[in-house]
Amino acid sequence: MRWSPPSSRLSAAVVLAAALTCTTDAARILAVETMSGISHWNFMSGVLRALVDNGHAVTAFTPFPSADGHRPRDNYTEVDLSRELLAARDGQVADVMRRWRTPVGNVFRWVRHSRDTCDKIYGHPAMRDSLRSHRDGRPPFDVVIVEPFLSDCVSYVAVQLGVPLVLATALPAVGLMERAHTGHAANPAAESHLVAGHGIPKTFAQRLSNSALFAYSTIALEYVDRVLKYTEPREYDTVPPVMPSLVFVNGHYVSEPPNPVLPSVIHVGGIHLRPAKTLPEDILEFIEQSSHGVIYFTFGSTVKMSSIPEHIKNAFVNVLAQIPQRVLWKYEDELENKPKNVMMKKWLPQRDILTHPKVKLFISHGGISGLYEAVDAGIPVLGFPLFGDQHRNIDNLVNAGMAISMDLFSVSEETFLKHVSELINDKKYTINAKNTSNIFKDRPMTPAQSVVYWTEYVLRHKGAPHLKSHAVNLTWYQYYLLDIISFAIILISVVLFAIYKIVKCVYKCTSMCYNNVKAKIE
Repeated sequence: MRWSPPSSRLSAAVVLAAALTCTTDAARILAVETMSGISHWNFMSGVLRALVDNGHAVTAFTPFPSADGHRPRDNYTEVDLSRELLAARDGQVADVMRRWRTPVGNVFRWVRHSRDTCDKIYGHPAMRDSLRSHRDGRPPFDVVIVEPFLSDCVSYVAVQLGVPLVLATALPAVGLMERAHTGHAANPAAESHLVAGHGIPKTFAQRLSNSALFAYSTIALEYVDRVLKYTEPREYDTVPPVMPSLVFVNGHYVSEPPNPVLPSVIHVGGIHLRPAKTLPEDILEFIEQSSHGVIYFTFGSTVKMSSIPEHIKNAFVNVLAQIPQRVLWKYEDELENKPKNVMMKKWLPQRDILTHPKVKLFISHGGISGLYEAVDAGIPVLGFPLFGDQHRNIDNLVNAGMAISMDLFSVSEETFLKHVSELINDKKYTINAKNTSNIFKDRPMTPAQSVVYWTEYVLRHKGAPHLKSHAVNLTWYQYYLLDIISFAIILISVVLFAIYKIVKCVYKCTSMCYNNVKAKIE
């Protein structure tokens, strides 16, 4: 079902129709995708698909609406946000890296972008309809699922409806607002920042830079948020944000080192994975006729591969022409010197390709969704991380022994050929990839089952407030024990000062007695 604008003010809220066409024990779920990257929607749609398949009625606001005739079920309704949130596709490599590689110097723009997104979503006629209560005063939905970014404005819809909030982040960790969303903050000595260049801070230098990055992000986000709320106030700034009952994270132990998390943080990494389909005939024939196997090469949908510098592109082409394997390369334009063993297409069915047994290597930018597809298939990875969490993602697979990481802008033909050959010919990478795949698949519940169970758990227990940490009630100085440390310093100072005074007094009395005795003797 697709939402369309009502013909008059007296029209019923069309967007609620799907939310009401459900069985009596099914939940009415409002979902909002705030990010315009296809990988983000792939994760969110995986979460929603699990709920829809279990009979719940879902109304989803998305910048990636389903094609006509491809609606998954009758209990699923979409509201098209593609005009409001323009899809981030095929960007120039340099531009994308400059905008998203690090928060340093970008926090103001990131937070404003998040608030602008909230403005567009809350200004949509369908959202205004959704925020209206039924005639009997009941909210039209039972729970809200939203992808957060860098502003608490995303919780406004849950506040207005008075229903539990569930966050669903396509990132492999809770993200830069972990303290705001869970009450707790990561320990920079053991857990890498989301955009750090390493998976684990192993050295002093890494722990130092990691701590600085955490401190900068925390302070800068708080400062920018306060400035924008003061200088550019919005309606959603007038209500206090609600803490989420759950946070679904696109994480797993193969991509994230074990770290302490609250029971409300649920890792469902790989929920976007679907059973592989039959490959198109030309691609299947290209793969099947390769006697040495196939390499799959892509930088995802956000970055335009043809925008990489010419000397790097030539290095890729020259090396690929030398290797015995065939190469499937996602490439947007024509390439005059395309090697004979390379097939180029603007779009390739990635999941279906990676599950083919003849695929030997995945060359990737390090997007977490694509890496999970490689992990699930047990295929080694050659990573060229570009921005965001990609450096961290690739480094975690390097630590698992199934990947090698390279810097795109310093790549040479010699190093590229060396690493491609090493990953394909050294069996340890394939063995480690298979072992990692087995760990990834060995779970007590599938990601879909986890989503359904925990969402229904929150509904059964009216928001599950017992899962929320007391840390959410603490101020920043209480959380970091600065008041306790200050008290301890003052107490120790007072005790030391008292000891000093006592010692000084004793010394003075002793000196006086000694002098008196000495005078009498003389």
